[in-house]
This record gives sequence, C-alpha cells and structure tokens, in this order.
Amino acid sequence: MRIAIVGAGGVGGYFGARLAAAGHEVTFVARGRHLEAVRRSGLLVRSPLGDVRTSPGSVVESVADVDGADLVVVAVKLWDTEDVARQLGASKLAGTPVLSLQNGVQKDTVLARRLPAESLLGGACFISAFIEEPGVVRHNGTLQRMVFGARHPSQEPVARQFLQACTEAGIDAEISEDVDRVIWEKYVFLVGHSAATTAVRRPIGVVRSHERTRALLRDVMAETVAVARASGVALAEDFAERQLAFCDTLPADMTSSMHNDLEHGHRLELPWLSGGVVGLADELGVPAPRNRTVADILSPYVDGAPADA
Repeated sequence: MRIAIVGAGGVGGYFGARLAAAGHEVTFVARGRHLEAVRRSGLLVRSPLGDVRTSPGSVVESVADVDGADLVVVAVKLWDTEDVARQLGASKLAGTPVLSLQNGVQKDTVLARRLPAESLLGGACFISAFIEEPGVVRHNGTLQRMVFGARHPSQEPVARQFLQACTEAGIDAEISEDVDRVIWEKYVFLVGHSAATTAVRRPIGVVRSHERTRALLRDVMAETVAVARASGVALAEDFAERQLAFCDTLPADMTSSMHNDLEHGHRLELPWLSGGVVGLADELGVPAPRNRTVADILSPYVDGAPADA
C-alpha cells in the first residue's frame, strides 16, 4: 500500500515506521531539523515493542513533493490543519482518501473546507509517543491502537486495505461502524487528561489521588460529554465516570502531550481541546465553566512560553 504520512512526529512517525517496516511504501512529509535527520539517516522509533528504523530518503519537505498515494494520513498539530488541507487540495493528492489521526472533533470540519467530504474517513488513535530528538521518535508503553472507518460506501475498500496493512505491521487496529462516536469518546478523555495534567502541571497519578483535582478531571470530562450529547452524539450519561475509572488504570507517571508541550515552552493545542469544548458549548447553550477556567488559566501559554512582562 502507498501511504503518505503528513507529519512525522509521535503519531505519524510511529505508525508510519511500523507500516514501512512491514513493506508498505510510506512517504513522510516533515520539516526543519527533523526532516534533515530523517533524510540523512531514516526515522528511528524507540519502543518497548521493538525499535525500527526507516530507510533514508523516505521523507519529503512538502505535500506537493508526494507523487501519489492510496491513502493520506494527517498527523500534524491541529493549528496546521488548514494549511495541510490547502496543500492537499492543490496537489496531486487531491481527491485521495484522507484519514486524520489528529486530536479533537473539529479536525475533519477544517479539512472539509478544502477537500471533498467523500474523501474524508474518520479515525482516532491511542498512543503516547513524541519526538525525542530530530530523527528519533520515542514510544511510551505498549499502547498503539487505531480505530477508523468509512463515512461513505466508496471509502470501504481503502479502509479494509488499510486495516490489512496495519495488521501486517503489528498495529492494533479496527474498523468502526460508528467512527464519529469513537472520535468523541477519545475527545472526552483527551480533554480531561490534557486539561487536568497541564493545569495542575503534574502526571495523572497526582491528579487522580487528590480530591479536588480528581473532581476537576471528572467535571471537565462531564462537560465534554454534555456537549457531545447536545451535538447529537449518543454518549452515555455516565460516560465521564467510566473514563474517570479508566484514568485510575493508567500508569501514575503518565502525562499528556499538552503538558509536555507546556513544560518545553511549545505551542499548545488548547484552543481545540478545552477551548474547543467552550466554543461548542457556547454555540449549543451548554455550560462549561470548568473547561472555560482551564482555557483561561492556560491562555498565556497557547503560543508557547510567554515573555516576562
């Protein structure tokens, strides 16, 4: 299978390297020092499931440099979505099936402004991985799962083909008949986990073990569930409580990518996480005071570490 991976960070780099190791033709789109390192030495993934390195030259600088693909996987940060959609729409890949593994519930809405709606599959991934240094992706733990599905009958063949490719690569993957519900389910956890660990500035073990921060985590997720239900997504009323129980099973030292970005002074995906919940809540007339407070507290860091006043 020919697969273009737009974004060679933790998500795109990990899954792309596994697919390449299984013999699929993977082309990464990357930039900066990461691009140069992968171009020179290939992409190295360090993982408890076994290290893997791609061949040098399996990377290009722009979507326009990709000759063609059976599937485009979008794995950039959310603030780059509009630009990626514009590049895809103007490239040889226009009309190619697209699967976004990005965070959030608004990603496909943004992509659909530039790309045909019938080209957009739905999907979500579950993994903790990040760029350790240029050319190197570090996979934390053993979780490496994808759930995706067709939104139009014409997408079903490529969804099945990609499932087979993932199986060959040893990736835990499945096709869902209700992929938009899966995306929202992940969003509930992601918003809660990122909001609590980043606002508290500590891993999940600390957050869940203190009464007031545990309540913050629960309430942030409950507000997100309320927004989902108001949007017409059939999440159970007690879904936030179930996700809180799931948080109790996570390694105590587990943190979120947004917390990691805050610690390193990087830009935050806050406007699409707690900020995204607030925006949707305002549109739907649903209260979201806890998410609003988190968004307010972290707002000085959205574009990276703020300069001292």
